[in-house]
Amino acid sequence: MNRRRFLKKSVAATTVIMGSGLMLSSCKKNLRSELMGIDRLSDKSDQMDHDVYKILYYASLAPSGHNSQPWFVKIISKTQWIVGADADRRLSQVDGSNREAMLSLGAFIENLVQAANAFGYAVETKVIAKDRFAADVVKINLLKSKVLEIPLQRILTRRTVKSHFQSKELRLSDVNDFFQSVDGHLFYFPTGTDHAKLMDKEAVDNYIIQSNNINAMEELAFWIRFKDDDAKKFRDGLTVDGMEITGLAGWYVRNFMDNKDVMTQSFSDKGIEKTKEQVKEGAGWLVITSDGNTVKDLIETGRRFQRMALTAREKMIGIHPMTQALEEKQGQKNITENHEASMIPQFMLRVGYLDKYPDPVSLRRPVEWFVRS
Repeated sequence: MNRRRFLKKSVAATTVIMGSGLMLSSCKKNLRSELMGIDRLSDKSDQMDHDVYKILYYASLAPSGHNSQPWFVKIISKTQWIVGADADRRLSQVDGSNREAMLSLGAFIENLVQAANAFGYAVETKVIAKDRFAADVVKINLLKSKVLEIPLQRILTRRTVKSHFQSKELRLSDVNDFFQSVDGHLFYFPTGTDHAKLMDKEAVDNYIIQSNNINAMEELAFWIRFKDDDAKKFRDGLTVDGMEITGLAGWYVRNFMDNKDVMTQSFSDKGIEKTKEQVKEGAGWLVITSDGNTVKDLIETGRRFQRMALTAREKMIGIHPMTQALEEKQGQKNITENHEASMIPQFMLRVGYLDKYPDPVSLRRPVEWFVRS
């Protein structure tokens, strides 16, 4: 922001700090706890009983780029659904091939399957999309079955963690557990190894490339929810809490910044500085791969990632997807040239043990917002 705008905002911030007690309450907000729940049904949801609603609620807690939540569900009957990709929620600048959207739908479906199993349904899934841009992607068929002991608390408490990683390497037992949960499609590169250094460099370099791409930054600005009112209105995107901007800084951003500030050099510089700090932390990188790049491959890879992510909290391991190196041509080229041709990376995940696991804060749209008749 320019000097005049900065001074204006600074004076406003100082005035409010001195004149009220809003700061402390704003710093401690958790809109997710305030807004979300699974014990109610919308009056408009005449096609959904409690089981259907709750299954879809758990499914919606899947992660997605910019928290764009690119899914919709067509309810054909109580036991037959179509999971699709919402074209209005595409990230056309950073995910032009819709690769990440398909991965997100895979995570959504994994949550759906686990929740359905816990409510006494077996689930048949069939990929029906002919390409990554098809609206209808996966057909779901639920069959009444025995209730399985699925720890759904894992879905409720899963979150992306971006900071305060310990530097010690992952225990072999934890790596092996992750390896099994993704059916062997996993590589671990500990901090300090040549591959980890490459990942560190590509994460920073490609973040800088995106920061200098005005179209990518405009897309990011569209999904930023600095204001609580916007967060409550849209129930998606990147909130102050989700970006881990806490304390006084979080209070200031929430109350005095707007989406135009995302386009400033100051905002980009702060993001680059934070990225450089982040890659210095942690146990290294996990890379999840796929057998190919078809829609089916991507859906299955998203499911594998989610299975792994759901076990991370119990191991006190934070997982931070850093996607820019797989989104930008330079990153794709450098990653490809430094790995075997048979290795097809779909997730680059910075990981590390945590002293304390933070509670989830990212918002989700109510079920009735993404269900279509």
